[in-house]
Amino acid sequence: MVMDTAASSVPPQKLAGTGNITLHLHGHQAVFSELSYCYPLKLLSPRIAERAVAIAYVLSYGGGLVGGDRINLRTDVGSGARLLLLTQGSTKIFKQRVGLRASSVHPASADGERTIQVIDAAISADALLLLLPDPVTCFSDAFYNQKQTFRLEIGASIVLLDWITAGRVSRGEEWDFSRYCSINEVWVGDKRVARDAQLLEKQTQQSGSKFVPLRSLKDRLGHYSCYATLLLYGPLVVPTITTLAQRYASVQVYQQNVPPDFVWSLASLENGCVVRLAGKETELVKFWLRDSLKGLESVVGIDALRNAFV
Repeated sequence: MVMDTAASSVPPQKLAGTGNITLHLHGHQAVFSELSYCYPLKLLSPRIAERAVAIAYVLSYGGGLVGGDRINLRTDVGSGARLLLLTQGSTKIFKQRVGLRASSVHPASADGERTIQVIDAAISADALLLLLPDPVTCFSDAFYNQKQTFRLEIGASIVLLDWITAGRVSRGEEWDFSRYCSINEVWVGDKRVARDAQLLEKQTQQSGSKFVPLRSLKDRLGHYSCYATLLLYGPLVVPTITTLAQRYASVQVYQQNVPPDFVWSLASLENGCVVRLAGKETELVKFWLRDSLKGLESVVGIDALRNAFV
């Protein structure tokens, strides 16, 4: 029997926007056994000195995502490894566009295409994933859906940051996008320990009641131009969780006629916590994050952590 080996030697074609990150520990060194991606997704990993620690930048060609772009990133962090997933600058979501972009294998519908990003991550025991991107910035009329699922083995740890800005305020685009939906789930074994969902959507007469006046996102979100959710879970981040809980317990709350420029709250989980933040300026939120997560330097190193919140 003669076998045709030519066809079997050709690697299968990957879909646009897909990526895979696999990080394992070899000795004391964190090594990527896979770091692959397809346009418009791009992954870069700089060399760093810290043992057992690696950084991967999640980027997109053109500096942002447009209607029709679909990102699907799978990540696997092996036992003992520490991975920082970062971005460079805010993740810009451009408005919906009618037509076919090279990154999409699906023809656009008449009302434009949605922008979708999906991240699935598996984190082994004694491993740590820090997802610390810059905030999402949605342009006028943008439509963005994000679903992030994190599956932890017992003994794994995670720091997850999910945040959004009001948009291009200097150009009059303040909370002027069509829709922003972000869902985050954290599983330990077969138990879901946290689920956070945020939906920001322009009201239409169809979505609201005819008896209730329509309110813009700007009216509803009011004083603040940046909102963030920070989730910490697992044994490697317990000292940071403890410090945050102590700080929050000491916060004095006073009734004020004018909302403060920055507010935050903390809700405890078993082996973790969820922090919610809002700031009149993005820099206020960024400053709090940079200061409050300093304790992670002992886990991933000063040089690695300083790449976040620059």
